[in-house]
Amino acid sequence: MNALDLPKAPHETRVVVAMSGGVDSSVVAGLLKRQGFDVVGVTLQLYDHGAATHRKGACCAGQDINDARAAAEHLGIPHYVLDYEDRFRDAVIEKFAESYLAGETPIPCVECNRTVKFRDLLGLARDLNADALATGHYVASRALPGGGRALHRALDPARDQSYFLYATTAEQLDFLRFPLGELEKTETRALAKELGLSLAEKPDSQDICFVPQGRYSDVIARLRPDAARPGEIVDLAGHVLGRHDGIVHYTVGQRKGLGLSGPEPLYVVRLEPDLARVVVGPRTALATTRIRLSDLNWLGEGPIEAVRDLPVAVRVRSTRPPRPATLTAGPDGTAEIVLAEPEDGVSPGQACAIYADDGPRARVLGGGTIRRVDALSARPREAA
Repeated sequence: MNALDLPKAPHETRVVVAMSGGVDSSVVAGLLKRQGFDVVGVTLQLYDHGAATHRKGACCAGQDINDARAAAEHLGIPHYVLDYEDRFRDAVIEKFAESYLAGETPIPCVECNRTVKFRDLLGLARDLNADALATGHYVASRALPGGGRALHRALDPARDQSYFLYATTAEQLDFLRFPLGELEKTETRALAKELGLSLAEKPDSQDICFVPQGRYSDVIARLRPDAARPGEIVDLAGHVLGRHDGIVHYTVGQRKGLGLSGPEPLYVVRLEPDLARVVVGPRTALATTRIRLSDLNWLGEGPIEAVRDLPVAVRVRSTRPPRPATLTAGPDGTAEIVLAEPEDGVSPGQACAIYADDGPRARVLGGGTIRRVDALSARPREAA
């Protein structure tokens, strides 16, 4: 086996590297080239780069495409730029807008990995007769004794991206490789300098590449100009406390920007798109212990249908550590998560990654989209 767990000599092993124009994917291409692999760099143009060409933290557009091209030229590998704007708009941006208007808080990076990168790009890699597709994600992939591969949290906990990759299928994992999973970010930047890459100190990319200034509502307004409608801000008892200009301006757990005053801080507890209502309450109203998932992806052992009260650890936000819970599978790709301790601010539309335990190198068992949150607080009365 070579360094990528493939039964070929490196020079006989073709690897397509997804090069975003950042330091991580460029280092992956450089490392594999240095190890003797037949490396082909591919960069996807995913959205209109006009507004982001000179913006720090952008990816897959403008200057980043130029940086990827320059890195490939420096490394002496072939490089291709593919226009995936239509695919990205249909599979990611449009779905992002629909989810926000439904009162959810989506994570487009998960959908991008699930569709454009690990479905469409993986298919392209196969068309190029590649033996593997390598990316610059910080996540570890290990061979299983009985065949196949398992996904694990990365060595660097501050960079671990397993939360965004829970939807990777077992078939995709067999073809994917993540060379940075066993490296610290400082080691990656040191390798970039060692490889002579000019972008060794380039800032990391933002998590949502197509939101130029971090204002989600601006993107929604451009895509769905007539969809947002004003409505009421109510408390948990249904009393009207104020008005808003559209639920797309709010997310569960939000405290600032409500324009309300009172004896205690108020937070967005829930969004009700059908009634155009923003429901607010005290911080204690954000607590939940029961979460319902849809679109479940299972990477664990055995059939998911047989899973009942399985001890696991779950991550409901990318910035939070995995917490103990139990998992019970439901019908048609659904599941129920029961948390050992209440979590605050869990929002429909967010991802829930499932791990075998809460350890630093835990195996990823899959995950799903949060569809329903059973909060500990009471629901407001129905509007007249």
